[in-house]
Amino acid sequence: MSDLSPRVTPRPASAGGEVPAPGVIGIGLAAVLTFALAQGSWQWFATFIGVTLLAVMLAFQRRAEWTPDICSAYMRGLVAYALVVGLCVAIALAPLLQRRAWLFPMPGTRSECELLGRYEALQVEAALGNLAGSDGAALALAQEVQARKAVAECLAATTTLWLPLYGVGAAVLVGTVAWLRDRARAQSGPVG
Repeated sequence: MSDLSPRVTPRPASAGGEVPAPGVIGIGLAAVLTFALAQGSWQWFATFIGVTLLAVMLAFQRRAEWTPDICSAYMRGLVAYALVVGLCVAIALAPLLQRRAWLFPMPGTRSECELLGRYEALQVEAALGNLAGSDGAALALAQEVQARKAVAECLAATTTLWLPLYGVGAAVLVGTVAWLRDRARAQSGPVG
């Protein structure tokens, strides 16, 4: 009599620098969603996506054993880990960078975007022509909405241009800290 039950073959443990399939799929999906949603102004949902991506990375990523060799699997894994964490941080910070001058100090950028918003408000009034006089409240609301949208899109475009710098900065910081910590663990020997 033959056994017709399904056989489960255990999968070998993943090598030291690999992210398991759920992590890779999650990272890819989140990156696609983020850039698809990044049209126009950066919204707070991008922060949620960035934090979720970061949680997936921290939960599933395992680096190989530390080695001083620059061409080792450890270094390749560390670079990939640091860059993905930098991407996650950049995505999470994008809405805040767009909205807070203290975090994104670009002299002149914010005032130029405000001028663009004022211009857009004038465009709305010009487009309505004689209709503007019949309902001043509606005109004011339309001008405010269009001006706010123009300012947000201007700041979002500038933020997107500078976002890689913040991501690379975060990646360098994370990679350096992880390398120093992994080196210290390797030099202290096995904990027993």
